[in-house]
Amino acid sequence: MIPFSILFIGIGSLMVYKGIWEGVGIIMIIALFIGHLFMTTSYTIDGHTIQIKSGLFFNKSLKIDSIRKIVETRNPISSPALSLDRIELIYNQYDSVLISPIDKMSFIKALADVKPEIEVHLKSKVPISQENHLNK
Repeated sequence: MIPFSILFIGIGSLMVYKGIWEGVGIIMIIALFIGHLFMTTSYTIDGHTIQIKSGLFFNKSLKIDSIRKIVETRNPISSPALSLDRIELIYNQYDSVLISPIDKMSFIKALADVKPEIEVHLKSKVPISQENHLNK
């Protein structure tokens, strides 16, 4: 969020200085949209379901039993994730979604508690207390 803020403030200040008011309006709209995404993106585990919400356009309910694999990734593709430090949930036959929970390990553990058969591939080291739930 900080790099976007610096960028928007810098460009917005330059446009105000130059009197480009249409550009200031466009930057404000973009900044509001990005701020809205940051405020509304959430991942909630409710029983055997994950509710993934992001902004006005993404609202998905995913059954944990359908998840086959969890893969740690830094894939920059557009997704309901606020960071590049992401996990990919691979579910059904060929479906997947990228998310970025604040505490990835606790989130993965919560999923593994519901469905221990989920295959987990992590790039980082796993704390010992969670090894019985995760496969590398």
